[in-house]
Amino acid sequence: MSIEQSKLRTRARRAVRVRSQVRGTPDRPRLSVFRSNKAIWAQIIDDRDGRTLASAAAVHVTEKGLSKTDQATKVGQLLAERAKAAGVERVVFDRGPYLYHGRVKALADGARQGGLDF
Repeated sequence: MSIEQSKLRTRARRAVRVRSQVRGTPDRPRLSVFRSNKAIWAQIIDDRDGRTLASAAAVHVTEKGLSKTDQATKVGQLLAERAKAAGVERVVFDRGPYLYHGRVKALADGARQGGLDF
Protein backbone atom coordinates (compact mmCIF):
# COMPACT_ATOMS: atom_id res chain seq x y z
CA MET A 1 0.00 0.00 0.00
CA SER A 2 1.39 3.39 -0.97
CA ILE A 3 1.58 6.33 1.39
CA GLU A 4 -1.20 8.10 -0.52
CA GLN A 5 -3.53 5.10 -0.17
CA SER A 6 -2.72 4.91 3.52
CA LYS A 7 -3.58 8.61 3.98
CA LEU A 8 -6.88 8.21 2.14
CA ARG A 9 -7.80 5.13 4.15
CA THR A 10 -6.95 6.87 7.44
CA ARG A 11 -8.98 9.93 6.44
CA ALA A 12 -11.98 7.78 5.49
CA ARG A 13 -11.81 5.92 8.81
CA ARG A 14 -11.75 9.22 10.72
CA ALA A 15 -14.80 10.48 8.79
CA VAL A 16 -16.73 7.29 9.51
CA ARG A 17 -15.82 7.50 13.19
CA VAL A 18 -17.14 11.07 13.43
CA ARG A 19 -20.29 10.36 11.39
CA SER A 20 -21.14 7.33 13.53
CA GLN A 21 -21.75 9.78 16.39
CA VAL A 22 -23.41 12.60 14.41
CA ARG A 23 -26.82 12.28 12.75
CA GLY A 24 -28.96 15.06 11.34
CA THR A 25 -32.67 15.11 12.13
CA PRO A 26 -35.44 17.42 10.88
CA ASP A 27 -35.40 19.42 14.14
CA ARG A 28 -31.58 19.43 14.40
CA PRO A 29 -29.89 18.91 11.00
CA ARG A 30 -26.19 18.22 10.43
CA LEU A 31 -23.75 20.99 9.46
CA SER A 32 -21.19 19.22 7.27
CA VAL A 33 -17.83 20.75 6.32
CA PHE A 34 -15.57 20.02 3.34
CA ARG A 35 -12.18 21.67 3.19
CA SER A 36 -9.69 21.67 0.33
CA ASN A 37 -6.37 23.46 0.04
CA LYS A 38 -8.03 26.35 -1.81
CA ALA A 39 -11.55 26.72 -0.42
CA ILE A 40 -14.11 25.54 2.11
CA TRP A 41 -17.71 24.40 1.68
CA ALA A 42 -20.46 23.79 4.22
CA GLN A 43 -23.98 22.51 4.01
CA ILE A 44 -26.82 21.78 6.39
CA ILE A 45 -28.31 18.35 5.77
CA ASP A 46 -31.42 16.59 7.03
CA ASP A 47 -30.22 12.97 7.02
CA ARG A 48 -33.68 11.51 7.52
CA ASP A 49 -34.98 12.95 4.23
CA GLY A 50 -31.56 13.16 2.53
CA ARG A 51 -32.08 16.85 1.72
CA THR A 52 -29.70 19.78 1.78
CA LEU A 53 -31.45 22.65 3.55
CA ALA A 54 -28.78 25.34 3.09
CA SER A 55 -25.26 25.59 1.74
CA ALA A 56 -22.44 28.09 1.36
CA ALA A 57 -18.93 28.07 -0.07
CA ALA A 58 -15.88 30.28 -0.31
CA VAL A 59 -16.85 31.16 -3.89
CA HIS A 60 -20.01 32.84 -2.51
CA VAL A 61 -17.94 35.28 -0.43
CA THR A 62 -17.77 38.50 -2.42
CA GLU A 63 -14.99 40.22 -0.45
CA LYS A 64 -11.55 39.96 -2.04
CA GLY A 65 -8.14 39.73 -0.40
CA LEU A 66 -9.25 37.71 2.64
CA SER A 67 -7.12 34.99 4.16
CA LYS A 68 -8.50 31.46 3.97
CA THR A 69 -9.38 31.59 7.68
CA ASP A 70 -11.29 34.85 7.22
CA GLN A 71 -13.06 33.33 4.21
CA ALA A 72 -14.11 30.38 6.38
CA THR A 73 -15.57 32.76 8.98
CA LYS A 74 -17.54 34.56 6.26
CA VAL A 75 -18.79 31.23 4.87
CA GLY A 76 -20.03 30.31 8.36
CA GLN A 77 -21.87 33.62 8.68
CA LEU A 78 -23.39 33.27 5.21
CA LEU A 79 -24.48 29.71 5.99
CA ALA A 80 -26.13 30.89 9.20
CA GLU A 81 -28.08 33.54 7.25
CA ARG A 82 -29.26 30.96 4.72
CA ALA A 83 -30.13 28.48 7.46
CA LYS A 84 -32.24 31.08 9.27
CA ALA A 85 -34.07 31.77 6.00
CA ALA A 86 -34.74 28.02 5.72
CA GLY A 87 -36.07 27.93 9.30
CA VAL A 88 -33.08 26.19 10.90
CA GLU A 89 -31.63 27.50 14.16
CA ARG A 90 -30.12 24.42 15.85
CA VAL A 91 -27.65 22.03 14.18
CA VAL A 92 -25.13 19.34 15.02
CA PHE A 93 -21.61 19.99 13.77
CA ASP A 94 -19.96 17.38 11.54
CA ARG A 95 -16.27 18.17 11.11
CA GLY A 96 -15.75 15.08 8.95
CA PRO A 97 -12.14 13.88 8.90
CA TYR A 98 -10.76 17.32 9.77
CA LEU A 99 -9.48 18.45 13.15
CA TYR A 100 -11.55 21.11 14.90
CA HIS A 101 -8.82 23.66 14.30
CA GLY A 102 -7.97 26.49 11.93
CA ARG A 103 -10.43 26.97 9.08
CA VAL A 104 -12.91 24.38 10.38
CA LYS A 105 -13.04 26.14 13.75
CA ALA A 106 -13.30 29.54 12.02
CA LEU A 107 -16.29 28.33 10.01
CA ALA A 108 -17.97 27.04 13.19
CA ASP A 109 -17.31 30.33 14.99
CA GLY A 110 -18.73 32.28 12.04
CA ALA A 111 -21.88 30.14 12.05
CA ARG A 112 -22.29 30.76 15.78
CA GLN A 113 -21.83 34.51 15.25
CA GLY A 114 -24.54 34.31 12.58
CA GLY A 115 -26.95 32.82 15.11
CA LEU A 116 -26.75 29.04 14.70
CA ASP A 117 -26.87 27.06 17.92
CA PHE A 118 -24.59 24.03 18.33
